[in-house]
Amino acid sequence: MSTLLEMKKISIEFPGVKALNEVDFSTRTGTTHALIGANGAGKSTLMKVLSGAYGHYTGEIYLDGKKVDIRTPKDAQDYGIQIVYQEVDTALVPYLTVGENIMLNETVNDMGKSQFVKWKHIHQKATEILKRMNIKISSKKLVSELTLAEKQMVLIARSISKQCKFLILDEPTAPLSHSETTELFRIVRELVKEDVGVIFISHRLPELFEICEEITVMKNGEFVIKEKIAETTQNKVVEHMLGEKLEDQFPKYHVEIGDTVLKVQGLHDTGLVKNFSMQVNEGEIVGIAGLVGAGKTEICKAIFGASKITAGEISIRGKTVKIKGPDDAVRKGIALVPEERRKEGILVQESVSTNLTSASLGKFSKFLSFVDTRGEKKISKTMISDLGIKTPSSEAKVQNLSGGNQQKVAIGKWLIADAEVYIFDEPTKGVDVGAKKDIFELISGLAKRGKSIIYASCELSEILGITDRVYVVYDGEVAKELETKSTNEEELLFYSTGGK
Repeated sequence: MSTLLEMKKISIEFPGVKALNEVDFSTRTGTTHALIGANGAGKSTLMKVLSGAYGHYTGEIYLDGKKVDIRTPKDAQDYGIQIVYQEVDTALVPYLTVGENIMLNETVNDMGKSQFVKWKHIHQKATEILKRMNIKISSKKLVSELTLAEKQMVLIARSISKQCKFLILDEPTAPLSHSETTELFRIVRELVKEDVGVIFISHRLPELFEICEEITVMKNGEFVIKEKIAETTQNKVVEHMLGEKLEDQFPKYHVEIGDTVLKVQGLHDTGLVKNFSMQVNEGEIVGIAGLVGAGKTEICKAIFGASKITAGEISIRGKTVKIKGPDDAVRKGIALVPEERRKEGILVQESVSTNLTSASLGKFSKFLSFVDTRGEKKISKTMISDLGIKTPSSEAKVQNLSGGNQQKVAIGKWLIADAEVYIFDEPTKGVDVGAKKDIFELISGLAKRGKSIIYASCELSEILGITDRVYVVYDGEVAKELETKSTNEEELLFYSTGGK
């Protein structure tokens, strides 16, 4: 017997902004329901209300017609509602094992009842759940040793370790490769067969149309439409999201390619990167394409000085340089917008203004190291306007912004710093089609100004849409260098999977 979940007239406010305005949402166990909207539409906020993260909402929640009061995460879990957030690192304890993380709630409860924890029982139960999900990870492995994709699977395993009626997945496929996504979908289908209702938040429309039966669209904190997937199209969904017809995402521009700015030769790090070489010229957008785990992020970090280089050399405008660390890279004119923006790219507890000026504090330092706060605020407001960052004010905390707006802040701080080489690592991860277009415009605008751009992504359509040349990476090294206009997605995928 399926359970009906209904959220009626849900509203919530934060200082200076009304995030949800009388939103209705409904779904059942035994179905997969897509929840979609542009960044800032309120979909994650609505699910945080349902999962008990935000208790100060107005409106009502019903299970099978019976009103329930969900104000804390424990309330939600008691009703069988679990959530897996997009930012996996914030939800796991890195120095605990996989089994301890999966069984974390049970471990805490056991410790409340007794001084002793039944470690054997915990690892046995965790292993059973991993086996059921066909995840080949030892329950005794430390979480700090896992890949991003494996951490995502551990979080899902934790969610179903307790009685789960509704599982909310917030951008679950963002860190996953194609094969890992296929595996996740298998798990989702198995859960649905067991009468679990899965609510799927994602910006990847093809995935939603593959896995979901129903879809709810939100815009500007309000409900727009609920439809059956079989009765709509991807283009119609985008039009509901944006309130307008979908245009071409990628900007059309022509830039004269100038002199070589950055040259990397025979780069090795202490881990995955081996014998990596590339060059980037003025006004050129160069892609690093590869599947999840191919080494794209490691290459970006090695160039930026965030990981140790064991061999090879880097030259800027023909001069060999030693990059001693990220601060040294910034001084030499290199900027990195990292994949894990909440962990590495922004200061979530600080204001938009503080974040935007954090990479160029020297410009705002006055006599005796006083900070020119008026100058900071002025340039921050200009940047907020130029980038279209949706925020109630320049003093709002970045943690309260949507994913797309957080990404704009992460990019904006480097625009103020005015680097020569910009490295973008998965810049559109977790952002919607509208925000993606804004980011593509920003990047092409930098190229027009003669900046050198490295664009690392596993989204092959984006590589084809925005780059001039592309280095396809497999297992930490270049598998093939291609001119973008002369290649296609099939060829990129062929080399990405180790084709020769």
